This record gives sequence, C-alpha cells and structure tokens, in this order.
Amino acid sequence: MKWQGISEFVAVAEEGSFTAAARKLDLSTAQVSRQISQLEARLGVKLLYRTTRTVTITQEGSVYYQHCRAVLDGLQHAEDELLNLQSKPQGTIKITATVTYGEQVILPLINEFVLDYPDVKVDAYLTNKRIDIVEEGYDLAIRIGDLKDSTLMARKLSKRSNYVCASPRYIEKYGTPHTLSELANHNCLLGTLDYWRFNLDGKEKNIKVSGSLRYNSGFGLTQAALKSIGIVQLPDYYTRRYLDNNKLIPLLETYRIPEEGIWAVYPQNRFMSPKLRVLIDYLVANIH
Repeated sequence: MKWQGISEFVAVAEEGSFTAAARKLDLSTAQVSRQISQLEARLGVKLLYRTTRTVTITQEGSVYYQHCRAVLDGLQHAEDELLNLQSKPQGTIKITATVTYGEQVILPLINEFVLDYPDVKVDAYLTNKRIDIVEEGYDLAIRIGDLKDSTLMARKLSKRSNYVCASPRYIEKYGTPHTLSELANHNCLLGTLDYWRFNLDGKEKNIKVSGSLRYNSGFGLTQAALKSIGIVQLPDYYTRRYLDNNKLIPLLETYRIPEEGIWAVYPQNRFMSPKLRVLIDYLVANIH
C-alpha cells in the first residue's frame, strides 16, 4: 500500500507531464493521475500543481521526490546485483565511437568481448560527429581529448599522441623544418581543419598550414605521406607502425602537444549495469 503511486509520481516529476509519464510506464494517463491523487491523499500533502497545460512540483513534492528517487534507484541496484550474481551480463549495449579509432581499436575488441559474453549484444555506430548520448539513448561513447560535458561520467581507457611526420624521401628532397614558421615552405597535407596544433611555451597554439591535398581521411593522408607528397599531422594510431619502421620520421618534436586522453563516457546514473561495467573493464584491460 505504501509503495502505490511512487513510481507514477517520480515519472511525472521527471517527465513534466502525466501523458509522458504514462507513456514511459506503459499505463493510461487516468491511471497515473489516480495513483498520484491517492498518494497525495494518503500523505496529506500536495505534491504537484496541475493546470490544463503544465505540471509543476511543489516544495514538499521536491523533497519527497529526492527520497523516492533514491528508493527506486536502490531497488534497481538490488535487482541489478541479483542479476549479476545469478548470471553473466546480458542485454544490449548501444555504443558510439569515432570512425577510425572505432574500426582499428574498439570494434576488434568488441568482437573478442562478445565471444566471452555471448549473452551481451552490441549495437555500435561509428561517427566523427559529437552525439548527445543521453538524448540519443547510447549507453557508452568513446571520446578523445578534452571532455566538455560535465554531466557525463568518464573513465580513462588510454591516451594518444599527435605526430607531425614525413617520409625520409620527402625530407631528403625538401629538408627538415625546425621551427613552426618553416612550415610555410612545405607541402602540409590537410584533414578537415586548416590548422595544426602545437605546444608553444606550454600553451596550445593553432598554426595555419596549407598544401596540395585535403582529405577527410587519416588513412588517405598517411598513404600520401608515405608516398612523399608532403608532411602530415596525425594521431599515433595512424602513424605508429610507420614511425617504428622509419618509413615516417617525426618532425618538430619540441612543439608536440601533450598526450590526450581516450575516454569511456556514459550517462550519470547512480548505478552502472553489470553488462556496461564488464565491457568498460574489458576495454581498460585490453587497450594499449
């Protein structure tokens, strides 16, 4: 008896309307309204102000909501813990990542992950656009660099470095730039931006560059550099193996920006589902 109406009240408080709350709970609007009215009568307190167009929460309702939300979170956590004890993680994880890093690093690891956890399904969408994961309903995003949305939770997976580099043949033919100003004398192969990022006196500085090619493909730019067409600035997951075998030579190392974090970002829920926790742990353990 004491629990009746609490889920309905919390849903209305969060959704801002009886209709939206009813849709969320898969109930009729009339049933939601009736349950909340009975709850208010039992408590002897007005929880919501209702007009023909809006629903607002009262001061008493706001206090009651905080406690009710904590209770419902606790119940959900208890169910999640029981599920975690009774069986392996299960269900669908919706994930997004940048295209190249997703193809080269994340998806190969997920292929291994689902072999170990066959009850987990993964729906992955790769894009270089910054998606609002809460609005779009994603469980997890892999993001690189500074994190701007403080409402999300984050766990560091790895880090990346950006290298300016060119082939030995290009350097032999055109020389080695030693200062940022010397880039004006070189064929700088561009991506989606018309500037490169450098560390100058401890601060990041954008230097405008130009050249004969502009690709929205890091792979294409890497191949152009290997063919000695020009100089590139690219993350290490494009260039690492070519730097290791000296097919590309790092340049302007004094000005290289500090390493950037690679993050697992997820909505700020009080409790993380077992399937998501296991996946993030797996990525942390296997990304190098």
